[in-house]
Amino acid sequence: MHLIDSHAHLDFYNDDRDEVLRRAYAADVKTILAIGIGNGPEFMHHALDFAKAATDPDHPVVYASAGIHPEQAHNATVEALAKVARLAADPKCIAIGEIGLDYYHLENPDIPTQQLAFTAQMYIAAKARKPIIIHCRTSELATPQAKQKYGPADAWEDLLTLIAQHWTPTGLPGIMHCFSGNLDQARRSLDAGFYLSFAGNLTYPKAVSIREAALFAPADRILVETDAPFLAPIPLRGQRCEPAFAAHTAAALAELRGISPEELATITTENFHRLFHITA
Repeated sequence: MHLIDSHAHLDFYNDDRDEVLRRAYAADVKTILAIGIGNGPEFMHHALDFAKAATDPDHPVVYASAGIHPEQAHNATVEALAKVARLAADPKCIAIGEIGLDYYHLENPDIPTQQLAFTAQMYIAAKARKPIIIHCRTSELATPQAKQKYGPADAWEDLLTLIAQHWTPTGLPGIMHCFSGNLDQARRSLDAGFYLSFAGNLTYPKAVSIREAALFAPADRILVETDAPFLAPIPLRGQRCEPAFAAHTAAALAELRGISPEELATITTENFHRLFHITA
């Protein structure tokens, strides 16, 4: 069986990265997309470094992305954006992201700053002909202070509007990472050419709308991820998540869709390869 973790933050494993990668391989996670946002643009190249260094036979194949997270949008300087473009030129860097909008945390940049950084990176991705990986978090469950800061603005509506304006015309695809929206947002994302990637929160009891979206999405547009070290799936919720845990989320998604884990692994692997033009 060949599983792919389509979204993991390997730079969080400074002390035991080799062991984490070995455990992933032993759990049939044979490919990982390492997300290159780091703790800001200064560190976004680390994922590509990991991808190039992961050559051990008992390690998964690692690919990388590069991008400026919306929480770091105020650091999307000319130099930082040039770095995104430079990293995107490397064959091992297969996507731009995670990028998007986040109206959840009070300390996040204001809306115009976030939207400008997002739009700039869509243009970099379009020029590089690389898919984008989207982060979207609304203020729905935010603190009262954050709700006051972002007002009535809806991150999903703003995101889909910007995608329609600046991304859909390119004809390029992308991933809605850790999809946590509702059925309507799933439908609109799929219509815009995106794949829906499901993380450990798919398994949480209250995640009814996520499971509805996971059941609704066509088989050729679904992916599995961990978002490691975050969002460990049940029965491991509360632990530090790692790429090996993708097997639990994949099993839950397979059960939800009424297919075997092996079939789910085959489908999501083929989807990943098609999306990124990777030959199996």
